[in-house]
Amino acid sequence: MTTTNDTPAFLFCVCTGKCPGFAKMDMWDFINRVRMELPVKYGVIHPQLCEDDGDRYLESTLNAGEKVIIAGCAPAMQYKLFRDAFAKVGLDAQKDLIPLDVRDMTTDEAFEKVANAMKESGYNVE
Repeated sequence: MTTTNDTPAFLFCVCTGKCPGFAKMDMWDFINRVRMELPVKYGVIHPQLCEDDGDRYLESTLNAGEKVIIAGCAPAMQYKLFRDAFAKVGLDAQKDLIPLDVRDMTTDEAFEKVANAMKESGYNVE
């Protein structure tokens, strides 16, 4: 059995929930499927991780030595936006962050993207 130490944290940043890029997705179904069907430590929706409270949230919840999957905007933007918050808790965004762009996807497409990224990262996804 996989323990929480062997599983990544999963965060879903929804750009205030009003981003047109999430119009085709049922955000609640998506987060619940990820947390119930995939081996993640936890699954959380945050309204806007790129704001100051997002940095504070990352700094207060992330721990050194853990991997983090963030579903939201473009990976290049995520590396830039979350680099400092990751560094403050002893994580390296380039190594410990698995950034996924799930905009303009249906719930099923986004779920499959997360599952595939986890498989590619070596997690046991059935």
